[in-house]
Amino acid sequence: MTKIRSLNARTARATKLIAGAKKRFPNGSQVLLFGGMTMTVDQVTGAMQTLVDNRGATETSKAATATQVASEQAQAASLVAILIAFTTFVRAMFGEQADALTDFGLAPTTVPTPLTAEQKAVAAAKRMATREARGTTSKKAKKNVKGNITAKLVVTPVTPSVGTTAKG
Repeated sequence: MTKIRSLNARTARATKLIAGAKKRFPNGSQVLLFGGMTMTVDQVTGAMQTLVDNRGATETSKAATATQVASEQAQAASLVAILIAFTTFVRAMFGEQADALTDFGLAPTTVPTPLTAEQKAVAAAKRMATREARGTTSKKAKKNVKGNITAKLVVTPVTPSVGTTAKG
């Protein structure tokens, strides 16, 4: 017995089984015993029809979802532009009024606190230590770095063989 793994293949098999059952068992109330179950032909074909209907509904839903996603993506850029423009308008209209901005779900802009002299000194020391560890340099320092050849190069000149003449 072959296993059917694809949902579409199962649906196709169920459709064919339903057609065969209706043709070979025209009396739908006939009782069948298979797989440890006792069911009428109508119950069996009804169950298989549910499988077919579910697959069809799923495929229709997937197609509708794909259409909706494509529509959303096509409209997203213009809608996001409106969102950004309106946010800018609200901020311009209400400035730093926290209660008004909160009504729109916006937070007032925060100004970063300036670093103390000690924090600046620590940050500068960390930057220098990182540059030394990584070997990074400025643009001017990079210009002074030149390649160095450590191997001896031998240049062999190419000479034309005797008997050939240059035509010109």
